[in-house]
Amino acid sequence: MTTESTGSAAYWESLWAEGRRYRQLDSIETSLLEKHLGPGGGRPALDIGCGDGSLARRLGQLGYRAAGVDCSPSAIALAAEQRAGPGPDPIWRCMDITTDDLGTLTDPSYAVVSCRLVYRWMDDKAAFIDRVRRLLAPGGTFWVVTEIAGRRTVAGPSQGLGITPEEAETLTAGWATVRTEDMDVLRCYALRP
Repeated sequence: MTTESTGSAAYWESLWAEGRRYRQLDSIETSLLEKHLGPGGGRPALDIGCGDGSLARRLGQLGYRAAGVDCSPSAIALAAEQRAGPGPDPIWRCMDITTDDLGTLTDPSYAVVSCRLVYRWMDDKAAFIDRVRRLLAPGGTFWVVTEIAGRRTVAGPSQGLGITPEEAETLTAGWATVRTEDMDVLRCYALRP
């Protein structure tokens, strides 16, 4: 029996296609997003692993020209089915950010690159961060929301989810500015070069 890597497109496609859904944005997280990113002013933003598109749509509501990418065609289809509200809808694209050509994205660089509940699942975290750095515009922000290992209080298979202190160190190394905010099992990172 073979199993798919949690970093593989096939793994995520099977979950989205069978109807799996993930934690929605709440008012606390939305408030932190606004606090650390501010108004978009029409600047481009890229949401990596956009899933159902809720974060990309929120970036659009903040005034960013948002695009969302995900390796799952089912997730992209779900995101595209929903309206953003006032303003333009984000642009949706099915791609694997770890291997596909970054030159095919909507913009050469982004004021914001976000990844919500995604970093934990990257097989090669250092390579992923390197790709993100190439996408950030000067003065841009890498917005990461990730679970921290050991914060779940209920025993079960989800208790071990999250990044380790070593993985957090990999994430934060080499940035000029690192700001964090904690909320329940999650930590939000605003990283700037």
